Amino acid sequence: MPESTPDRFATLRAPAHWQAVDFISDLHLQAAEPATLALWQHYLQHPPAQRADALFILGDLFEVWIGDDVLAPEASDTASFWHTCAQLLREYSRHTMVYFMHGNRDFLLGTRALDACGMQGLDDPTVLEFRGQRWLLSHGDALCLADTDYQQFRAVVRSADWQRDFLAKPLSEREAIARGLREQSEARKRGSAHDPSLWADVDAGAAREWLQVAGSQTLIHGHTHRPDQHDLGQGLRRVVLSDWDPTALPPRADVLRLRAQDGLQRLPLC
Repeated sequence: MPESTPDRFATLRAPAHWQAVDFISDLHLQAAEPATLALWQHYLQHPPAQRADALFILGDLFEVWIGDDVLAPEASDTASFWHTCAQLLREYSRHTMVYFMHGNRDFLLGTRALDACGMQGLDDPTVLEFRGQRWLLSHGDALCLADTDYQQFRAVVRSADWQRDFLAKPLSEREAIARGLREQSEARKRGSAHDPSLWADVDAGAAREWLQVAGSQTLIHGHTHRPDQHDLGQGLRRVVLSDWDPTALPPRADVLRLRAQDGLQRLPLC
């Protein structure tokens, strides 16, 4: 697990033998969209190019996570879907390290699910030390400061009291609450014509401050669904991961690979 550092960020030091690591985020896996699950399974079982030494999932692997008890066989009609996801990850983790960082959709994923999936949890943010460089990793939602409504909501649902009260509710009630929150989210998207360019983006000043505190030049994050690279000045940059939607036109599903010899490279999966 990452260790605490005096600069307030956790640090994970890559073993010396690592040659390549993969970064993904925003798959939003759900039973209603089997195409994404099929693509995910293909990636895990037939990775592009050489197999990475580690996989970093930077949030929103799942469309929603309402508690680790969804993995119980009798939990719900979608229990088999969650078990399939967990089994795929557990098999993959037998030969590749898998690290998971909470996103804004799956922040309730807990230690039981991490163990079932063979994943290790990461703080948000975390610094990855790899081959003499420091890479700052985050889901990215905490940096979207212009979205004040979301930041207020985030502060509430990330509190220990809210999470304890929510997880104490019956599973059926949690499912209903989650459906309501997703409907609100979809309504906001419709209000912006489902155009991610109209959504609040990462605040450049806040990103620079994080990088300076972390002693890093590159921030890697997801959340915004706008894969790109941005120059933040002063030799700093942020690299945005792709969301996954194989049914979109054109389809979207990239893995960001960091190699020891040639740096960052985007690997399209479809």
